[in-house]
Amino acid sequence: MACAASFVLGAFPAAQAADMPAPFDNPEKVTIALVRYLSTGDFFQAYLSGVEKQSAALGVDLRVFDSRQDAALQADMVDQAIALGVDGIIIQHGLTEAMSDAAQRAVEAGIKVVAFDVDVQNAKIPQIEQSDYMLGKLALEQAIKDNGDSFTAGYVYVAGIAPLDRRHIAWEDVKEANPGIKEAAMFGTMDNPIANSVANQARAVLQGYSDITVMFAPYDEFAKGVKIAVDESGLSDDIDIYSADVSTADISAMREPGSAWAATVATNPAVVGEVSVRSLAMMLANEDPGAQVIVPPTLITQKFLNENDIKNMEELGTKMPQFAHADVSVPSWMPLPKR
Repeated sequence: MACAASFVLGAFPAAQAADMPAPFDNPEKVTIALVRYLSTGDFFQAYLSGVEKQSAALGVDLRVFDSRQDAALQADMVDQAIALGVDGIIIQHGLTEAMSDAAQRAVEAGIKVVAFDVDVQNAKIPQIEQSDYMLGKLALEQAIKDNGDSFTAGYVYVAGIAPLDRRHIAWEDVKEANPGIKEAAMFGTMDNPIANSVANQARAVLQGYSDITVMFAPYDEFAKGVKIAVDESGLSDDIDIYSADVSTADISAMREPGSAWAATVATNPAVVGEVSVRSLAMMLANEDPGAQVIVPPTLITQKFLNENDIKNMEELGTKMPQFAHADVSVPSWMPLPKR
């Protein structure tokens, strides 16, 4: 059976216990669990890093459970966390049908729960969001700015994943408002490795639809896969790719000479991880972070990256201060990770 990873969180000094509300006046006695559905890709590694850093700043014990896209195992891992007697749980991604009952069991056990990018259909569980609708909308607005309001597009989508479903609403709204946008093909898969699996599908789409000039791939692993296929097909000058999410590897791919990857819209995944922990900590301190905790996204164009010679996430945060920190779920007592 899969087990949790436990982290000794000593990299960042916890705030003075005397200044902290219960239970963080004795933070070493507080245990929280991160139960993950998705972990493949730079985004999820950065998210985990943010969770670890904010947990360290609080001085709590963090347990990480990684189901590797196994929905039944993720539900079982929530039960494992309940059995361990954790104080709080962050559910990161997952399928509604698998996680709603498991999340309810945690609530019934008296455990505080927040959910990031998974709809657990529970009013007692705050939803941490990247404003996924705006991620999709801003990317598509840039596509229209670059290509006009009439073009033929390929669209990468997998239904049933909450953030992708919210981005899908933006796609449908933009198509309705711009009848000149034609969806030639919809495709997508979450099979690992995701980028390579999507690349295999994109090759067939590009062969079947030679009039495609825009690819909307609102998840960076999707965009990586589309770029592989576009590069191999020699179509980098003929197709523009628009995506969501960003990482150092994505920045490198966007800045390659002649890259088709024109723009992405993203929040800093490490910041979203920090906000997830802070929101859970507020609940543990009997404070209300709100039913929806939204981290605002930022448009990042290939042109901006090139003009500012941005090579990695750290430089992106320096050139875009709004990307480096979100003033979300930050009560006065909350210690923040050192920058």
